[in-house]
Amino acid sequence: MAAEPTIPMPPHELEAIEHIDNSLVFPSFTSATAWNLGVALRTKLLAFAKPCVIDISLAHGNHCLFHAVTHPGTTPDNDSWVSRKRNTVLRWGNSTWYAHNKFKGDEAAFAAKFSLGTSAGSYAMHGGGWPVRVQGVAGLVAVVVVSGLKQEQDHGIIVQTVGEMLEEMGVEVEKKKED
Repeated sequence: MAAEPTIPMPPHELEAIEHIDNSLVFPSFTSATAWNLGVALRTKLLAFAKPCVIDISLAHGNHCLFHAVTHPGTTPDNDSWVSRKRNTVLRWGNSTWYAHNKFKGDEAAFAAKFSLGTSAGSYAMHGGGWPVRVQGVAGLVAVVVVSGLKQEQDHGIIVQTVGEMLEEMGVEVEKKKED
């Protein structure tokens, strides 16, 4: 069997994560955009042996625009992760990878900081939930979630695929300047 593709490791520094997440901005985002992004993610994820779920939903009303799996073997737990990652992105407006690195993976500190109490299980601070932003629109428009790989891969494949899609659309993506 051929080796699985590599996904660039996302940064761990909050400023770098925030810069990437905020620089990947769509000129518009329609159901066709969501479909094309979902298909591109699924196509890339088919190269991995682990089954994954891809979900793209609007930020308001939990309206699903794309939902698919890659291989047999996903379970209802994958959809639970999708929901929890989506909730985190919607509540705090950042990627779940940002939340994971902000709290250094400490779920108890995360739950305590926001007084989540018994609702802590409704949120996940594991990479794979990403905010869709649109030029000229305040706030989030949609949330992309990948569940099934290692969390840095879930996040990395979203960022990589969105970046490629924006380039294909002719959108100039601002690169972080190195010091």
